[in-house]
Amino acid sequence: IDTQISSSILYLQSSIDTSRISKPAFDSITSFTFLSIMIQALPYRALFLLSLLSLISSFSYAKDVSVTIQSPGNGPPVTRSSRYLSHVTLYIQNEDGTKTPSGWSTRQSDGAASDSPFAFMPGVGLIEGWSEGVLKMNEGERSWLGVPSEKGYGAQSVGSPNAGAGGFYVPPNADLLFDIEVLGKEDEVKDL
Repeated sequence: IDTQISSSILYLQSSIDTSRISKPAFDSITSFTFLSIMIQALPYRALFLLSLLSLISSFSYAKDVSVTIQSPGNGPPVTRSSRYLSHVTLYIQNEDGTKTPSGWSTRQSDGAASDSPFAFMPGVGLIEGWSEGVLKMNEGERSWLGVPSEKGYGAQSVGSPNAGAGGFYVPPNADLLFDIEVLGKEDEVKDL
């Protein structure tokens, strides 16, 4: 459309005999023609701008992390100032709502060699969605933590699809689903 506008104005300018018309009149004709063309192109420009804004907003705002409580905890809220122990099983959240095991778990009941709690400190060496989600939990709580790919590993894959038993894999752009139980502060949890 911009090419059409430029071409139309150039054609108009070249077809007017400027020796017979004053400069202000010529400028008025050019401005009027430009305005007419812009008004005709307005629906296309509006559609383009709306599409562009929609695209920008989809990149600007990642989806939210969700926390769905399986069993509430009776401990204090998780904070950034402590290190915690947790039992975790990681799934890939499929578009149809089903989940696929990623191959990583700290629970023997979910395929780990033995129960071996995972130690973490929110905001330190973790994906953004994990930290954001556990900070909404209490000690002792077990929840489903839904992490959109934008707050997970994004476009990169993690692990190996051919890792076999004991290995794990997260494909690119995967939404994640953690089954996480925050057992408590690392220095306070005994006998696991």
